[in-house]
Amino acid sequence: MRIGELAREAGVTVKAVRYYESLGLLGAERLGNGYRDFAPTDVRLVREIRDLASVGVTAERARPFIECLVAGHQNGSDCPDAVGAFREALAELDAQITDLQQRRAAISELLECAAPAGAR
Repeated sequence: MRIGELAREAGVTVKAVRYYESLGLLGAERLGNGYRDFAPTDVRLVREIRDLASVGVTAERARPFIECLVAGHQNGSDCPDAVGAFREALAELDAQITDLQQRRAAISELLECAAPAGAR
């Protein structure tokens, strides 16, 4: 299957497929004319990457999930390495939330100091 067809069936752009391929998450055969030829199973892999991205797991961190699917598991999260990647993503989100809460508190404090009493 050509790259455009894969992108269409998986619900992503051609640029995204090229990016996933550059990360080594997908591999395509090259036809005599140089076109990429993807396997039908690559649709499932690209959908997994897309679904992970929708919850904040970047394509760069999708490798354990893809490897799990390629190994024949029903779900990309069925393998221990994938569970570990989820834990890492949660820890990163927790750190970002903490940072945002601290920044919000700092801005709120600055606002309290800057605004006249009647404008608060």
